[in-house]
Amino acid sequence: MRNTHVWKHNTEDGGKREVRAEKFGAKWRIQAKLKHDERWTYYEESELADLIELRRVLWNKYQRKHLAFEDVAAVEKMIEDRGGTWKEPDGEDAT
Repeated sequence: MRNTHVWKHNTEDGGKREVRAEKFGAKWRIQAKLKHDERWTYYEESELADLIELRRVLWNKYQRKHLAFEDVAAVEKMIEDRGGTWKEPDGEDAT
């Protein structure tokens, strides 16, 4: 079953970037494009900032009971494996 999450943000140079994260089976695939681009960029290894934002998106959906915690935990592990951390909703660093 496919599990897709989308978010948009402004880049440092003022452009708009759309990111899609899709889970198929147990594997996450992240793709992104700038507003003016016609094609999506598929990442073999996701950018850490995208993983952290994906974790935030998933956490919000989990809080509304729209998502299993297993998906949040899987992305947290991906972040940790890359040497990163995320901010907990209360503002404290993750351990």
